[in-house]
Amino acid sequence: MEITNEIIDKLANLAKLQFKDEQKEGIRNDLTKIIAFVDKIDELDTDGVEPLIHMSKEINVLREDEVKETITQVQALKNAPSKDSDYFKISTVLNKK
Repeated sequence: MEITNEIIDKLANLAKLQFKDEQKEGIRNDLTKIIAFVDKIDELDTDGVEPLIHMSKEINVLREDEVKETITQVQALKNAPSKDSDYFKISTVLNKK
């Protein structure tokens, strides 16, 4: 597969990126190497190989829930740059209209 400027422009548009002309050459080289690697993998004989669904035979191995000592509210707020009685104070994130 030949990597053209049109392909690079389309990928950049989809990724919401902008590339200068000199950067496109580096991207073209990288994409060519990636495609060559995938083509190399495609040469492998995978007949009779079961698809890998999980990395190990263990399923849902979770740790036990344990109650551990935590910091108090006073300790949590101790080094807060801004606080309001019992809460962290932050600047407005969403403006209501």
